[in-house]
Amino acid sequence: MTQSSKKNKSSQTSKNNPWIELIQTVITAVILSFGIRTFLAEARYIPSSSMRPTLEVNDRLIVEKISYRFREPIRGDVIVFNPTESLEAENFKDAFIKRIIGLPGETVEVKAGKVYVDGEKISEEYIFEAPNYNYGPSRIPENEYLVLGDNRNNSYDSHYWGFVPKNKIVGKAFVRFWPFDRLGSLYEQPIYLK
Repeated sequence: MTQSSKKNKSSQTSKNNPWIELIQTVITAVILSFGIRTFLAEARYIPSSSMRPTLEVNDRLIVEKISYRFREPIRGDVIVFNPTESLEAENFKDAFIKRIIGLPGETVEVKAGKVYVDGEKISEEYIFEAPNYNYGPSRIPENEYLVLGDNRNNSYDSHYWGFVPKNKIVGKAFVRFWPFDRLGSLYEQPIYLK
């Protein structure tokens, strides 16, 4: 048997062998899945009521990871982020989901049930109820963000533990896919200044 006929026979065997095809398919799927989850998007579920009414417990959503490579996060974005240093010090390991309220360089204050950014009250149609606490005024450092839960009085957020560095942001939550009766975008109301 010649060298070329051995190669042809070996290549035909791998093409006709269902186990080899299955292994190749599984390996390809794993590589694609890892690449998509790492660089493009991933599914997340909501474990708490801190984002009510926008997100309910057990809602499922897609977090996209591309847009912040081309633009800065903006006020109103619902983001998923890894624990900050202060949260890690409290032994938090799971990612958080909150809404960006304050941007780098801005001053945020919460008083009399309203949120003020650089002295201007922002409109917040999406919150569960007005905050019953005071916060600030606090100036946000460069490359960091102030985040609050939409369920202001039941959210462990920036008014407790500080700001979120940009490098901790995983991505932007943009669409809910479960439950089906709440399927759709998380951004239906224009609510922000600037």
